[in-house]
Amino acid sequence: MSDRWATFDCYGTLVDWAAGIRGTLARLWPAADADALLASYHRLEPAVESGRGIAYRQVMAETLARLAESAGLAIPAGQADALGSSLPRWPVFAEVHAALRALRERGWRLAILSNTDPDLLDASLGEIGVPVDLRIVASEIGSYKPAFGHWSAFFAESGADRARHAHVAASLFHDVEPCALLGLRCIWVNRLGEESALPRSAELPDLAALPEALEALVPRSG
Repeated sequence: MSDRWATFDCYGTLVDWAAGIRGTLARLWPAADADALLASYHRLEPAVESGRGIAYRQVMAETLARLAESAGLAIPAGQADALGSSLPRWPVFAEVHAALRALRERGWRLAILSNTDPDLLDASLGEIGVPVDLRIVASEIGSYKPAFGHWSAFFAESGADRARHAHVAASLFHDVEPCALLGLRCIWVNRLGEESALPRSAELPDLAALPEALEALVPRSG
């Protein structure tokens, strides 16, 4: 019987992407509206990533520069890489370690499909504290989600059976929609209480019940 694989987005799903970026923006511009800046950053970043294979540190630096320009703000001296420098300290969601540990104990193989760089992801996985079997990162494959490159690379490198696989992610744009287009099982981690008509295999508010949800989708004896 083939292995069961759970693939994960990292930032927004396992690590609090919004809190990490918002905290950095608030530090750079304490008098500005950090929530509004975060919303603008969220809109700008996909355009910087689209069709490019650049390092994620460069993506964050370019997006920060575009954000500053659009908001009429100046990036403080020496802070062009403020987001890349802060990312290793971005907080892990409280339930993540226990959920991933439970999956490993149940025999699941784990992989991360992330729009990031190897060194940055390594730092975050060190904070999570649960080993994974495979990492697919944007700067190594030259492609950023929602393009399909991460999933193509994952199946090529892992040899995983699609019938024994499920993807877990919080982003509708980066993960849930491409999984629907690819016909892959996807559990949407709806941390923000959003609404969507996109197809998904299951929906959870966080990862606390993820082991049971994955067992229901891909039973051990299936």
